[in-house]
Amino acid sequence: MKLLIDIGHPAHVHFFKNTIKTMEKDGHEVLVTARVKDVAVDLLMEYNIKHVVISKQGTSTGGLLKEWIIRDYDVFRIARKFKPDILTGMLNPCVAHASRLLGKKAIIFNDSEVVNSTAKITYPFCDAILTPSNFSKDLGYKQVRFNGYKELAYLHPNRFTPNPAVLDELNLTKDDKFVIVRFVAWKAGHDLGQKGLNLENKIQLVNELSNYTKVFITSESKLPDQLDQYRVKVSPSKMHDLLYYANFIVGDSQTMTTEAAVLGTPAIRSNTFVGANDMNNFIELEQKYGLIFNLSNPQEAIDKAVELAQTSNIKQQWNSKRYSLLKDKMDVTSFMVWFFENYPSSQIEMNKIGHQFK
Repeated sequence: MKLLIDIGHPAHVHFFKNTIKTMEKDGHEVLVTARVKDVAVDLLMEYNIKHVVISKQGTSTGGLLKEWIIRDYDVFRIARKFKPDILTGMLNPCVAHASRLLGKKAIIFNDSEVVNSTAKITYPFCDAILTPSNFSKDLGYKQVRFNGYKELAYLHPNRFTPNPAVLDELNLTKDDKFVIVRFVAWKAGHDLGQKGLNLENKIQLVNELSNYTKVFITSESKLPDQLDQYRVKVSPSKMHDLLYYANFIVGDSQTMTTEAAVLGTPAIRSNTFVGANDMNNFIELEQKYGLIFNLSNPQEAIDKAVELAQTSNIKQQWNSKRYSLLKDKMDVTSFMVWFFENYPSSQIEMNKIGHQFK
């Protein structure tokens, strides 16, 4: 089988990396295309994944639109030469469009119910849409529900063992308390109209937390001088190791909130997505498993962070919650490989049994 994977975000590298390695080990040919966004290409190089860079993230609405046009054409051009059996990506219109033009199959993953504009130009052109089992929208006959989160493709215990060596790089021990603060840039196409913590919130958060614990910031955008001193200096591929050992994480990130939850690290999330129309995975992680805090009010998020910084044995409390989650959820990489290798019969089988494949 020939599989083409288009990477649009650093999280997609993590999501597909184990599937890529397993598919290649099974004798399949995999071609990865990628855009320059944050550390996506850096991660591909660190994981020794061969790839072709096709675009760079636009910095404005017009720039993003121009980039999508370039990516659309380049994915089509490369796929026409590669001749894949299946094209795949995370809510990726370029993959869907190229597959339709070439008469190939497109399998799309999506865990975000709130990204409507991209969905409208993707769903009509793809053959299967794979979503978590708790995805709130019914997408019709193309939809396949699996019992997991995308983060469990790379952070399930079958796929991830934390390496304590990352602590040595920061002169930390397993007994040291520290907090990760995460800020995103809010420049992605699906982030239009949304926002996270403002500069005043960020400064207040870090200043208050630093009274109780060590603080490490990971930020997609430039930090002011008073915060830049806290920027964490480890390679992107080691961030999940650090996240595992952190006492908790706080910020406006979507992906790192779920990553923390499946690792058993408390997470506080504050952005404008939080509310009545929030994504179901965040609702489930808070209300069913008690692993995260969704707080739309920045001051409430700051207050909760200060509270957690003064809470003893919080990681021990979260370990039992994590165990409950892992009992319910699947090794998503195993599912992905099975689905690709057995497609289209895998889609027929999943439509019969729902999300019970584990």
